[in-house]
Amino acid sequence: MECRKFELTLISANDLEEVRKLFKMKVYARVSIGGNQETEKRTPADRHGEANPAWNLTMKFTVPESCLQHYGAMLLIKLYCKRKLSDRYIGEVYVPMKELFDQAYARGGSADVNYPVRRGSLNSQGLLRFAYRFGQCVDVEKLVLAEGFADWSRCVD
Repeated sequence: MECRKFELTLISANDLEEVRKLFKMKVYARVSIGGNQETEKRTPADRHGEANPAWNLTMKFTVPESCLQHYGAMLLIKLYCKRKLSDRYIGEVYVPMKELFDQAYARGGSADVNYPVRRGSLNSQGLLRFAYRFGQCVDVEKLVLAEGFADWSRCVD
């Protein structure tokens, strides 16, 4: 299977909706590709920025080439406020992997972008800033099977 390495650096968010009234907001992000829970990664909670968190954290993924050819595979970044009882959902950013790949390809393989944070079908307050880059295309059948990502059929329309 042909795949690419995908590096995503979550930089920061600005002007997020205040979802906590009494205590400080401690915001973290959950990132997945294609809605596949096996690919989900999480940032630590930013304990100081409140509605303007900063992480500057790089995450690495292996993405099948087929996910970059169709608009069905999405990069999904969900933002949450950490709380003792249960974490509160702030909003999310979702972008087709093909769109990211096409933007990066036009800029030499990487990009630094801002996307609005959405809550439901409406834009919420705030922007999420992240940088990303794609590596060269490689055949990694054995690597993909070893990492447990054998079923990427959900990635494609």
